[in-house]
Amino acid sequence: MKVYPRVFLNAKEEKEIQTGFPWVFDNEISHVKYRETEADEWNQTALTECTVKNGSGVEVFTKAGGFLGTGIINRNSKITVRLISSEHADKVFEDVDSFWEKRVFDAVNIRRTHYSEKDSYRLIFAEADFIPGLIVERYADTRGKVVLVVQFLAMACDVFRKQILDALKKACSPDAIYERDDADVRSKEGLPSTSGWIYGEYETSLQILENEVILNVDIANGQKTGYFLDQKDNRRLAATFCHGKKVLDTFTHTGAFGLNAFKAGAKEVVSVDISPEAVEMVNRNIHDNHADKVCTAVCADVFDLLKEYEKEGRKFDVIILDPPAFTKSAKAIQKAYGGYKEINLRAMRLLNDGGILVTCSCSHFFDSHYFYDMLMHAAMDSHKRVQILEKRGAGPDHPVLLGYPKSEYLKCAICRVM
Repeated sequence: MKVYPRVFLNAKEEKEIQTGFPWVFDNEISHVKYRETEADEWNQTALTECTVKNGSGVEVFTKAGGFLGTGIINRNSKITVRLISSEHADKVFEDVDSFWEKRVFDAVNIRRTHYSEKDSYRLIFAEADFIPGLIVERYADTRGKVVLVVQFLAMACDVFRKQILDALKKACSPDAIYERDDADVRSKEGLPSTSGWIYGEYETSLQILENEVILNVDIANGQKTGYFLDQKDNRRLAATFCHGKKVLDTFTHTGAFGLNAFKAGAKEVVSVDISPEAVEMVNRNIHDNHADKVCTAVCADVFDLLKEYEKEGRKFDVIILDPPAFTKSAKAIQKAYGGYKEINLRAMRLLNDGGILVTCSCSHFFDSHYFYDMLMHAAMDSHKRVQILEKRGAGPDHPVLLGYPKSEYLKCAICRVM
């Protein structure tokens, strides 16, 4: 039986892992034990002197020798080990094809309980689906094709790309698979940047249907994988408040919130984004949904535009705030707090009495505590009273893994402002 390298943690560093946290950071490691061949004696070294090949399977132990799980080591990254199983390595790697096939099929089958073949949704959500670093989006093109967009964002999944891709083909029968591995995070893993078709070939400009809204998606050049599928259910709910209303949709990206409002019978929709390319896509989506008489796309900085509308005395019945993450680190939380608070208090001032504010944050660092505290203080400073009608997150295609807070990143509050 093969004996795998063993990573031992510093004292008490196992507590997070025992609650479900799937990462081991470099500063949590006491030492590594390994041997070059099965006949050799064990070597024990510090992590910095370790010669275990990056991408290798390792077993993780407490300081006292208690087994924690099997993972993949990558000394290029501060996340040195990403755990892939709570079983010993010999069981994981005795049939590695079957191991990853089961993981992929499990993720696919969970989604099939919620979605139809005509739906577009996140198929695999990395650590939350027990496949560290792997993102897979399933796009159902209105012309009858199914295209998967994949991101191998960590070495822990990249070294198994053949097994994972084979399993995806078997589980989903896609017409084509497009790789979007041009994210900066890959460089932190010591992985090259790459993108393009890796199975089949189709157009990179797709057209999907979301809540009966036609949306164009650019999988080659759009942000991340081309579209943000996590807000699908929140867009549908927000639209129920929009019939006969004047709606402001900010940080709109593709215009999806605004177009859902249009489908629900909104009287007027203004969709705002700072990116000219995004506004071009919004206009295309407005045209394809025959929404030109109701919807207008505006290219502007949302912070500046909210100030301008306030000076003009302009009012709306529904305002949607769906900004990008204002912080990508714990150090910048206070600065982000100020940014979130400013747009929320200005939006509250622009709403008619009893108006609806749909406000979101997609930063996992800016957690629910900060988010709802910020809303309370935004309400105080704008001299408004706020009822939170519903607290929401991402859809069921984005499961939350207990012990891994990053998987519960999206906050969406439906508020009545008076």
